[in-house]
Amino acid sequence: MLTMVLVVRHLLPLFHNINVSRGSFGWPLIGETFGFLRPHASTTLGSFLQDRIDRYGAVFTSHLFGEPTVVSCDKELSNFVLQNEERLFQCSYPAAIHGVLGDSSMLAVTGYRHHRLRNLFLSLVASARASPTYYAQVDRAALAVVSSWRGRRTVSFCDEARKFAFSVILKQVVGLSAEEPAAVDILANYLTFMKGLVSLPLRIPGTAYAKAVKARERIACTLERVIQDRRERGSCDESVFLDGLLPSEGFSDKEKVGFVLDALLAGYETTSLLISMLAYFLGQSDKHIDQLKREHQSIRSSKGKDEFLNSEDYKKMEYTQNVINETLRCGNVVKFVHRKALKDVKYKDYFIPSGWKVLPILSAVHLDASLHVNPQQFQPCRWEGLKNQTACSKMLAAFGGGLRLCPGSELSKIEAAFFLHHLLLSYRWSIDGEDVPMAYPYVEFGRGLPIHIDPI
Repeated sequence: MLTMVLVVRHLLPLFHNINVSRGSFGWPLIGETFGFLRPHASTTLGSFLQDRIDRYGAVFTSHLFGEPTVVSCDKELSNFVLQNEERLFQCSYPAAIHGVLGDSSMLAVTGYRHHRLRNLFLSLVASARASPTYYAQVDRAALAVVSSWRGRRTVSFCDEARKFAFSVILKQVVGLSAEEPAAVDILANYLTFMKGLVSLPLRIPGTAYAKAVKARERIACTLERVIQDRRERGSCDESVFLDGLLPSEGFSDKEKVGFVLDALLAGYETTSLLISMLAYFLGQSDKHIDQLKREHQSIRSSKGKDEFLNSEDYKKMEYTQNVINETLRCGNVVKFVHRKALKDVKYKDYFIPSGWKVLPILSAVHLDASLHVNPQQFQPCRWEGLKNQTACSKMLAAFGGGLRLCPGSELSKIEAAFFLHHLLLSYRWSIDGEDVPMAYPYVEFGRGLPIHIDPI
């Protein structure tokens, strides 16, 4: 009897909404979530999505994360969903993620609260991009990490990319050097925090999720102490996000801590993964490396010996931008985003019932053969002539879209480009053995991307 009740409750949304796209709800309680989250190479859609696209088409129904879901691998529908944030759809991440990120995270809040936090983030990002100090800090950090490899034959590249990204984002957001005690505390807890962010939401002592919740609490305590110390010292460095945030009376300390955590999450994880992806794809193509070297040698020849890179140098990195775009397309740093329909929505032949979850699959845009010739091949030249951001956004959705387009996306590209500058001019490299980026759904290199390096 209990089994029958569970089956009926599980399938009831389908009986009430016969006009939805075809698909399968899987098993009661768990639906198809485990299949959807099954690890696969991030350069592919994975067997779950590919199998359902073949069976049902680019848009299909499923039961994921405990809710009836419309999954969109269709570029136009996904773009429609992203562009109608707060009108027809709303951000709707699982409650378990809220438990780790906190209720003040930009990923968790909606409506006016999100609008307010996003505007603050955009103003701080704009301030950083206009500051020569920011470019100098990024260049200095990149040079320090690459120079530290002297005398070594192999490096674990993912660790080195994280080291660079953490030092940059910590200095930029909190104003701390990586060696300071508060920074060491944040990093030690941050790694635990990240592992639990996408784990099974079991708040049982010893599980990755429970450890992540505790790690976030410890990070929050450390940041609160930093905030209090800044207030007592009356420090104000306009190049530091936190110092720009402190005078804002409209935000509670809890919101400020959440803001800093969001900035660390975006700047640390996304940037380090993008840099690792660059090393991975370029490590398999001497042709692209040679063209990049010519561009960066030209830029370096115009600089003084100890002169830092600046915003004008970044503008000259045109082929580098093509390589970064192609890396984002092929690597699929973010596979999908969570949305929920606020009302019944009809778009073309697709129907999305009110209250249903919607998952726009960003990687489907990147691997769509109707948009990209030979989508499985790494071809930076496909971005030549697409300098306009609007034109690029139709073919590249690596940072989301609409009102929730990642506000710090350009900073990630700047930092990746500057790191690549020093890597190209200092070393030749090759991947040590087999290693591929895997989507768990977070993306990670199983072996940490070990590389052989030879100084130039």
